[in-house]
Amino acid sequence: MNRTKRKIFETSMNLFATKGYDATSIEEITSVVGVAKGTLYYHFSSKEEIFNFLVEEGMKLLQNSISIKIANCHTLESKLKAILLIQIKVMTKYEDFMTIVLSQVLGKESRNLTCRKFVFEYINMIEKIIQDSIDNR
Repeated sequence: MNRTKRKIFETSMNLFATKGYDATSIEEITSVVGVAKGTLYYHFSSKEEIFNFLVEEGMKLLQNSISIKIANCHTLESKLKAILLIQIKVMTKYEDFMTIVLSQVLGKESRNLTCRKFVFEYINMIEKIIQDSIDNR
């Protein structure tokens, strides 16, 4: 991710977490980032696209972190411990991300459906890890 896209990403995450999705405008994002609207639209076509990218990237980070961490775990207990530690780290380090996802899980807007989809994918991933561990005992 280039520097401008990263700055848009980080700024949007902070604004969405503190003000909420609806109260955050493209104008505010460009103002805080210090870029023209054209620059923002070069990287993202809409506020919804920024939001979706943010949620997708955050969930990928969480899932990849867990996959890497449990690769060296051989028992269900050690896998669960690793998963919990990663979740705590993510909740602490990426508090804005967690605030966004959890605040948008309910509702019928496309962003709510996106958040729900990623949360359920994450839950299914954890369930599969647990079931595979049980099956391989």
